[in-house]
Amino acid sequence: MMREGTLLHPTLFDTLSNAEQSLLHEKGEADHWTGELSTSPLSTATAIVALGTAEPTLHRALVDAACRWLVENQRDDGGWGDTIKSFSNISTTLLAWSALTRFGDEYSRPAVRRAAHWIQDYVGSLDPGQIAEVVKARYGKDRTFSIPILMLCAICGTLGPRGWRYVMQLPHWLAAFPRTWFAALRLPVVSYALPALISIGHAKWRNSHARLPDFLWPRLSTLLESIQPASGGFLEAAPLTSFVTMALVAAGRTEHPVVARCVTFLRNTVRPDGSWPIDTNLATWITTLSVNALTEDDFSRSKILPDRDRIRDWLLSQQYRERHPFTDAAPGGWAWTNLSGGVPDADDTSGALLALRSLADESPSRELRESAAAGVKWLLDLQNRNGGIPTFCRGWGALPFDRSSPDITAHALRAWRAWEKDLPPEHTELRSHLRLARRKAVNFLLRQQLDDGSWVPLWFGNQNRFDDERNPTYGTAKIVLALAQEERAECAVRRGCEWLIRNQNANGGWGSGREITPSSIEETALTLTTLATLMHRGQLNVTARSALVRGVEWLTEVTKSGTEFASAPIGFYFANLWYFEKAYPILWTVESLRHLSKLWINFSNISSSKD
Repeated sequence: MMREGTLLHPTLFDTLSNAEQSLLHEKGEADHWTGELSTSPLSTATAIVALGTAEPTLHRALVDAACRWLVENQRDDGGWGDTIKSFSNISTTLLAWSALTRFGDEYSRPAVRRAAHWIQDYVGSLDPGQIAEVVKARYGKDRTFSIPILMLCAICGTLGPRGWRYVMQLPHWLAAFPRTWFAALRLPVVSYALPALISIGHAKWRNSHARLPDFLWPRLSTLLESIQPASGGFLEAAPLTSFVTMALVAAGRTEHPVVARCVTFLRNTVRPDGSWPIDTNLATWITTLSVNALTEDDFSRSKILPDRDRIRDWLLSQQYRERHPFTDAAPGGWAWTNLSGGVPDADDTSGALLALRSLADESPSRELRESAAAGVKWLLDLQNRNGGIPTFCRGWGALPFDRSSPDITAHALRAWRAWEKDLPPEHTELRSHLRLARRKAVNFLLRQQLDDGSWVPLWFGNQNRFDDERNPTYGTAKIVLALAQEERAECAVRRGCEWLIRNQNANGGWGSGREITPSSIEETALTLTTLATLMHRGQLNVTARSALVRGVEWLTEVTKSGTEFASAPIGFYFANLWYFEKAYPILWTVESLRHLSKLWINFSNISSSKD
C-alpha cells in the first residue's frame, strides 16, 4: 500500500541523504551554487577563429591548445557534436572543420580530412553553394545562427575564395531604430542576437560594398559598445562573443574597443584543457533550482538553515534594479547568471521568485515582499496577448525564444501563485492584474496540450529523438505540476499524468517517450517529482504507485544510492545548441526523492517487475 506518512523506506532514505550531501557539497562554503556547464566543441571552434583573427601571434598558444582539444575530441565518425556526449551535426562539424583548416597544424590534418569526408557524406559534396543551402535549410527563417556559421566558414576559406557571397546580408541598420519598434520590424534574428545583427551585418556590408560607406556605422558602433557587458562577453557566451569579434575584424575594425574586451573575455574563460564551455555559468538558475529542491518542507529545510539568510540575500542582490541596456528590459527580473553578461528572462525570474518564497519566513519581510512584487510585475508585463510568456521580450518577434512558450508560462504560473497572497497589501491593482494573467496563462497552456496529452517545452530537448529532438517528458512534468492547483485544468492534468505513466520505459526510468530514448536521471527525477506531488495531494490514482516504485528503484540503482550522477545533454542553449549541466541530475534527484519521502512505500507488497 501507499499512503501519506513520514516513515521512509531505508533505501529511499539513504539515497535521498546521499544526494542531498552531494548537492550541498557542490555549494561548499559559498552563498550560492555555480554549477558546471559542459565543454563545447562549438564554443571552442568559434573561439579559435576569434582569437586567431584578432591577434594571431599573441594568442598562438591558446589557439594551438584549442586545436589539439578539438582533434582529441573528434567523434569516431569524423564529426563533432555540441557537447562531447552529443551526436555529430553539420553546424558544429562545419565550424570545427573550418577552424582547424585555417588555424590547425600538421597534427590537425588527419582530423580535417576526416571531417571533410563527414561533411561530404552529409551534404552530398563540398561545394560551397550546397553547404550554404544545407545550413540555411537547417535553421529556416531564423537567421540567428545560420549566417554566423557561414561567415566563419567564409573567414576560414572553406567556402572558397568568394565565400562572403554565401553570407546573407543582415539588416544591421534596423538596430538603429528604437527598441519599441522591433516587434513591428520583425527582425530576422531573435532578441538576444542584437550584437551579431550589428557586427555581422556591418562585416557583410564591408566585404560586399567596399566602395559604399556604411553611413550608420558610427551610431551602431556606439550602440554595440553600450550593450557590451563589463566582462566583455555578450550573454557570457563564447560563441556569440567570438562571432562579434571575428565579424569586426573581418570588417577591418580590429582596433575597435569591443574587440579588445571580447578577447579579454575569451582569454578569461578558457578552461585548463584548452576548451570553452557554451556559457560561463548558470549560477542564478542552478541556485534557484537547488533551493527549491531542498527547502519545501522542514525536514529538508534544516539541511541549509545555517546558510538560509546568506542564500536569500545573494538571490536578492541578483535582481536587476535598472533597465537593462541589452534588451531594454525593465527593472525587476533575474538572469541565469550572476555575471555581467546575463540578461533578465522569464524562466530565471520565476525560479528566483519560487526560491525566495521557499527561503522566506511564514510571514515574509517587507523588503522581500517588495522585491517579489517587482518580480511578479516584471513577469506580468512580459505576458503576450495569447496568455503565454516569452523568454526575454514581449511581442518582439515570432522566432524561438521570443514567442510564448508552455514551459516558461507554467513556471511563471507557479511563481505568481506562490506570492499572490503575500504581496504588499497596497498593491491592489497588481493583485487584480495577476488574477487575470493567471486565467490567461491557464487558457494558453490548455490550448498548447497535444492530442496525446503531452506538452513540448522550449529550453529542453532529447537528442535521441532523431525526428524532432523534442522533450515532452520535461514539458509535461513541468506543466502538469503548474496546472495541478488550477481550476478548469483537471482533465488536462489527468491526461498529462496518463501520458507520463504510459511513457515509462521498461527499465523503470523515463526518457523522452516510451522506448524511444534511453532513460536519464534528469527525466526520471522530473517525472517522479510530478507524480509524487500529485499522489501526495490525492490527485493521482493509487494505481500509479507501481510506476513510482519502479522509477525509484531505477533512480537508486543508476545513481548508486545517490552517490554518482551522470549528466545527459538534454538542455537547449540559444539556437538549440545542446548542453549538459553537472548539477541537474543531482538537484532533480534530491527534489524527486524529497517529494517521494512524503509517501510511505511498502516495497514488499508491490510488484516491481522490470519486464
